[in-house]
Amino acid sequence: VAAIVVTYAWIMTYMNNAGQRAGVMLYKMNVNFYNVSAVKRIDVDIGNSGSSDTTITTLYVGLSVSNLVNQTITPQSLKSGGMARLTIDYNWTAGTIYYFKVFEKGQQTIDWPEQAPTTP
Repeated sequence: VAAIVVTYAWIMTYMNNAGQRAGVMLYKMNVNFYNVSAVKRIDVDIGNSGSSDTTITTLYVGLSVSNLVNQTITPQSLKSGGMARLTIDYNWTAGTIYYFKVFEKGQQTIDWPEQAPTTP
């Protein structure tokens, strides 16, 4: 019986330590397509509803899931319960559906399609 209790305690300690990355829960908050002085831009707001802080490291955008292009971004801190905004210059076309994929430092991802507004 003592061995079972010790084993259970070890398993619970391992699971708690291994599960720390699972405390990051990314979600899409908002995507905004807009123009500034004839430069087309996209703001991507990502939230973290998990219990752990993280850093957003990579943003991909493309015309299909199989045609995503890595965008140059500055890594953004994303606190537990917080939001990070990623802003990119991107020559988007009105009414076109774009596919987004975001990575955080623990390699958790979130991806989704988003349609640009029909009027620029």
